[in-house]
Amino acid sequence: MLRQLAGGHSDTMVKNILGIIGSPRRNGNTHVLLSRILDGARDAGAEVDALFLADLTIRECDGCHACWQGKPCSKHDDMSGLFDRIARADVLIFGTPVYWYGPTALMKAFLDRFVYFNCPANRAKIRGCAAALAVPFEDTDTETADLLVKSFEKSLRYLEMHLVACLLVPGVTRKGEIAEKADRMKEAYALGMQLAASR
Repeated sequence: MLRQLAGGHSDTMVKNILGIIGSPRRNGNTHVLLSRILDGARDAGAEVDALFLADLTIRECDGCHACWQGKPCSKHDDMSGLFDRIARADVLIFGTPVYWYGPTALMKAFLDRFVYFNCPANRAKIRGCAAALAVPFEDTDTETADLLVKSFEKSLRYLEMHLVACLLVPGVTRKGEIAEKADRMKEAYALGMQLAASR
């Protein structure tokens, strides 16, 4: 189910789209779904890239606020090298299954480190950036994803980003099962094309 959400877009043609895969399973439902969105964006002329969070070492934020003082992050992990990559994106696509009514631990740790963009010196790097959610999950009730979606809505709004679309796919259990759902794959591809063409 695709939810079109209120929000603005970049004033220029979207050219750089970054997908963030928050599932620990390579070629699982989240990976397949997000990859299909990126296929649509690429075919529409966008430059696309993807992060597979399970391949990275991203530690928890402990609130030291070193980044707020213009200093490098105290964690010295892979996230430190991602801030510029995130800031260059016109659109961020967050892909995560629902784990206990929220995102995976991988995705939560990634999001927690966005405190870097919350400080006055770095807020402009991400202000106005468009974002989308891709959320497959086992339960057949779409309300299962409500808290996860609300968390992203509030967090991204706080950073002055725009959550423009949310693609929910309930009822997928087996690894890669989502690829068998032709209507969902078509929806994902169309979303990618739409994100690439957004102004």
